Amino acid sequence: MIATDLAHHQSPPMKTSSLLAAFAAIAALLMPPLVHAGEGHDHGDAAPTSTGPALPRFTAVSETFELVGVLNGKQITLYLDRAADNAPVTDAQIELEIAGAKLKAEKHEDAFEIVLAAEPKPGVLPITATVTAGQEVDLLAGELDLHEEAHADEAAHVHSWKEYAGWGAGALAALIALILIGRRIAAGRQRTTGAVA
Repeated sequence: MIATDLAHHQSPPMKTSSLLAAFAAIAALLMPPLVHAGEGHDHGDAAPTSTGPALPRFTAVSETFELVGVLNGKQITLYLDRAADNAPVTDAQIELEIAGAKLKAEKHEDAFEIVLAAEPKPGVLPITATVTAGQEVDLLAGELDLHEEAHADEAAHVHSWKEYAGWGAGALAALIALILIGRRIAAGRQRTTGAVA
C-alpha cells in the first residue's frame, strides 16, 4: 500500500520531466534550420537591407549633363541633371536609342518616362541619349546591364528551396520525436496501472 502511494506521488514529476525532455528534443531538432546559413551567406552584424532587389539602372554622363535611367518592367524613368552642380533639368527633350530602336521620352513632373514595347532580355544593352535643352544639344552614352539581376533571382530561388527543405526535415524529425515520447509515456502509464492492480 505504501509502495502504491509512493508510485502515485512520484508519477507527476516523472511526467513533467518527460514533457521537458520532449520540448528540449523538439527545440534541438528545430534549431538547425533556423540558425543554419547556406554557403556564401552570413548572419553576422550586417546592416538590414531592403526586402526586394534593386531595379536595374544605367548612367550616361557628358561634360554638360548627367542622365540616370531606372528600368521597371517595360518602363524607363529618366532623371536629367546638370553635371556641374547636379541641378535638375526639367525643360529638355530626350531621345533614347536602345538596341537600334529610337524612343522619345515624355515629361512627367521632375522626370521623363519611356515605355518599351517589351521587357528587355538579360544582357548588356548599349544606350545612346540625345538631350536637347534650349540651345544645348548633347549626346550621352551608357549601358544597361541586366546580368546581375537574373543571377540574383536564380540565387534567391535556390536559397528558398533549401530553406523549405530544412523546415520540412525539421518538422518531420519533430513529429517522429513526439510519437516516440508519446509511446514511452503510454508504456509508463501501463506499467503504473499494472503495479496498482
